[in-house]
Formats: sequence, structure tokens, C-alpha cells
Amino acid sequence: MVGRAGGRVGGQGRRNPRGPRTRLARRNRGRGGQRRGCGFRRPVLPRPARTRAVTPHAEVSIDVDLVRALLREQHPDLAEAPLVLAAQGWDNVQVRIGDDLAARLPRRAVAVPLLENEVRWLPTLAPLLPVAVPSPLRTGRPGAGYPWPWAVVGWHDGVRAADRPRASRSAWAAELAAALAALHVAAPVDAPHNPVRAVPLADRDQALTERLRGADDLAWALEVWRRGVAAPSWPGPPVWVHGDPHPGNVLVTVGGATDPGVDGGKRSDGGERSDGGERSDGGERSDSGDTLSALLDFGDLSAGDPACDLAAAWLHLDDAGRTTFVAAYDRAAGSAVDTDPGRWARAAAWAVSMASSVLVMAPDDATNTPWARGALAELRRSAALTERA
Repeated sequence: MVGRAGGRVGGQGRRNPRGPRTRLARRNRGRGGQRRGCGFRRPVLPRPARTRAVTPHAEVSIDVDLVRALLREQHPDLAEAPLVLAAQGWDNVQVRIGDDLAARLPRRAVAVPLLENEVRWLPTLAPLLPVAVPSPLRTGRPGAGYPWPWAVVGWHDGVRAADRPRASRSAWAAELAAALAALHVAAPVDAPHNPVRAVPLADRDQALTERLRGADDLAWALEVWRRGVAAPSWPGPPVWVHGDPHPGNVLVTVGGATDPGVDGGKRSDGGERSDGGERSDGGERSDSGDTLSALLDFGDLSAGDPACDLAAAWLHLDDAGRTTFVAAYDRAAGSAVDTDPGRWARAAAWAVSMASSVLVMAPDDATNTPWARGALAELRRSAALTERA
């Protein structure tokens, strides 16, 4: 996630250590430690009692000079293109190369195998999907003082779904459902495994129960989680799962025309931008006409239960959009849904897991907290309706 996520949130092998700020981290913070360019307002809802650092410290310093040196060594035809530091998440730094490309470089050792998964599998999966993904176009090796592999990916203009009002997302809910259904095909035996995504919910029960009991104002979510754990499990073979389908990892085109926003819009690793539309109380602003542009950040790609990705129904959407999403996914998935009656209860539980991880692990994360609070508000309303039914 971007930390993850945008990025990545609470994903594979995630840590949130405190450590000295790097040159890159210092440059991205202004006076008083506030992230530049973030119009984030302090959340209204109570914070969890436990607080931790927002972004794990970078283990290497990455800037445009380093990227240019790597390009000169390994891809000299790109070395003189304009370079712009576009984003840094929990795991990766993204540097835009000219108009159409970006360099994606791990900033922590734990992110290296995640990038390697993307390099290994996205070229195979991209042709299956009806939406653009940041498939690696070139690879890089350690050099110029940088210790790890890296990649050159396509640049996708647009705006993060997280930066658009929740009500506007109904316009592309069916497109997202179709894209996820297309991804959810049987995975090979050597597909990556993620111990905290797409696994049986029982495997995560102890950790999630402790998290929800220990956090302020999240005890209500225990019942949503328990319903998911008690629901029938996924009966099929492991399928490909994105693993981190939150609004920071979805790119949209606004009103039928790309709105480049800041730094050309969304960075293809789930870049660091403040929320521009999500409201922490679940409120909406009326907008329509957006279209799905790209599905980003496959660092948590793994094989397992597709209900993990169906958490998007709450992470992204209001009730109207969720109704559209559910119908479109079930239609696209075909007969597979007939043997999986527990899919939406498990999906809601996964949404609780992903959203609560932000509030508990990184409550001061201005990039991800807004969508997490919005998702939990949707889940709470849905839970209340279920109880009254």
C-alpha cells in the first residue's frame, strides 16, 4: 500500500519502524512535519489509542539524480528525458520519465520481492484485463549505489479514485467489477502467496479480533468480521487476487477527460496525494461521468480467495454504487458465484481488515485515512441495516 498503500496498506511483510528521516523524506515535508501539498483536515472521528509512524523510513535515498545515473548505466536512451519525483509510498518511489514512462524503485528491502512479483507476473496478466495496469516494460539491476532491482513501467495519467467523491464512483463501479472478475482466474501452483491477503479469514481471526477490540470506536466491526469468518469459505481453487483494491490504487478519468491534477495525476505505485473528495463521515458530493482508467500497485498480488478483492465494494462505493458493483461482478463471474454463497460476507470482513489497518497502524496518514474512514462508515451503515432486517 502506499503505505502500502497508495499505495500499500497493511500488506505483505509490512513494518512501520521509526527511524531517521532520509534526504527524500525531509524534502517531502514542510514546516511542522506536515506533508506538502496535502489539504487533509484532522479527522472528526476518534483516533485509535495506539499510534505509530505514518511512513516507514526509507532504507535508501532515491532522487532524480540517482535515477538518471541508473538510466545512463542501463537504459541510456532514456537518460536525457525529463525526470520528476512523482511519488513515494511505503514501499516504492516513483520517478516520472518523460511523458509516458516511470521508474519504480523499492525504498525498503521488504518491497523487493513485491516488485519482483510484478515483474514476473504482470506481463502475463495484463492481456487478460479490460483495464490498463502498470506492466513493467523494462527491468533494472543494482547500480550507481542503488542495491536492488527496479523497473520501468508505463505512466498512466488520471486521478486517484480516492481523490474523487464517493458518489461519483458509481459511474465506473461495473467496470471495476468486470476488471476484478477478469483477474479472478485460476492461478498456477507457483503463484505468490501473501500471508495477510486472500487467505482463509480464520487465519487472520486472532490478529483482527485483537486489533478491533483494542481500537477506539471499532468494536462494532467485530460482528462484521465474525460474520465473514463464519461464512462458507471459498470453495474453488486459488485464483489471482490483486490484494490491495483500495481507492488509492485505482485511477480514473474525470468526466470523460483526464484531469492531470498534481504531478500528472496518479502515480502507478499508489502515490502520495491528499484526499480531494472522500469525506470521513461518508458524506458525498454529487459528480458523474468519471470512467475507470487503470488498476495500480500489484505488490500484494497473490493466489487465493477472490473475496479479498471484493472488499472494493465498501472501500470505494456508496450503497448505490455497491448495488451496481455486486450485480456486475456476479454477472461477470458467471456460474462460479453459485457455489460461493459466502463471498460478500467475506468481502465485507476483508474491507474491515484493510480499512482498520490504516486507522490502527497509521492514524496520521493523510493519504489513506480518508478512504479508510469512509469505508468504515459504509460498513457500519450496512451492518446496521443487516441488524434491522
